[in-house]
Amino acid sequence: MDLSYIINELGEEREQYFNAMAPPIMQTSNFVFRKVDALSKAFEDEMSGFLYSRGLNPTVEILRKKLAALDGAEDCLVLNSGAAAIFAAVVANVKAGDHILSVKKPYTWAERLFSVLLPRFGVETSYVEGGDATDYAAAIRPNTRLIYLETPNSWNFAIQDLKAIAELARSRGILTVVDNSYCTPIYQQPIALGIDLSIQSATKYIGGHSDTVAGVISGSGALIRKIFDNEYLTVGSGIQPFNAWLLLRGLRTLPMRLEQVTQTTHQVLQYLKKHPKVEACLFPLDPEFPDYERARKQMQGGCGLLTIVYKTDSREEIIRFCEALQHIYMAVSWGGHESLIIPRCAGVSPAHFRAEKKEHRMLRLYVGQESADYLIADLEQAFLAAAGG
Repeated sequence: MDLSYIINELGEEREQYFNAMAPPIMQTSNFVFRKVDALSKAFEDEMSGFLYSRGLNPTVEILRKKLAALDGAEDCLVLNSGAAAIFAAVVANVKAGDHILSVKKPYTWAERLFSVLLPRFGVETSYVEGGDATDYAAAIRPNTRLIYLETPNSWNFAIQDLKAIAELARSRGILTVVDNSYCTPIYQQPIALGIDLSIQSATKYIGGHSDTVAGVISGSGALIRKIFDNEYLTVGSGIQPFNAWLLLRGLRTLPMRLEQVTQTTHQVLQYLKKHPKVEACLFPLDPEFPDYERARKQMQGGCGLLTIVYKTDSREEIIRFCEALQHIYMAVSWGGHESLIIPRCAGVSPAHFRAEKKEHRMLRLYVGQESADYLIADLEQAFLAAAGG
């Protein structure tokens, strides 16, 4: 399906809403029925029509059609955060006594789900370091029901071989879930590589304006129906119409935003790699990246996020650098119009900071929509200010 058609036309039945170019926000909690039989049908199958906006809503439906098509999936659900998408996708597919295999050091709230919440209900998780299918094959148990992946992740950009792991899992009757937030469906297609459920934080590039929070689960019609009928409706974590409308607006410019960020990221990366205060840069599509060939094989592109290893023995110098930045903001997340930075040492107390640990000297930089020259000038003056401390 053509990308231009998906973004501009799919799901938009304009004659149904006065031929308006932009879809309406159906800001309603409830829907009216004229016939008892129609109401009975909606009670029996809430996915068959509009009953209550906790389930389906016309504005959200337009978004669902577009996002499923972008992922090459039969269907999708849009939830009110990426964490909600992770929760629903995982919990819908495990039960007491089951075992999960997860990539090592996943997103914070995925790890919290695996390590804190699910053990209360008899579900155990073990973690795999490495991206080869053989790494996962060695860790599979008789009760392994789900493999959870995140490729690339958002700090060291660990890459997992999606196609090989998906083939392994399918041969053992194990479900696969991948967090595709870094790439978006534009730059990586997990469903086409055999993954069962692809999830992403739509807060990032899909929204693109840092003004809404959302998550997406894409997959087969049967898997999406299973999640909808239980976890989605029961927890009530579906996205609201206005937020869905904001994501529709963001989708209109997604390809051009990704292209701009991609170009700027490569320019900023080349500057950083030559800077004397930068020990290393991590970016999955940099030819010097350790797993570059695997990244290039399954990713059509990559942009925005990169990690700097600051060359210093001093936590204070890293702090001075971050606080000297004038146009790159210190904040979590990524994917919006603004450039952002997070120092890893913000989560490490001064007493526990160890300069010999590269991880403690990492800074995650998100390159936004600003020009490369503008960002490089800001980085340069911050390096100078930090060194002069």
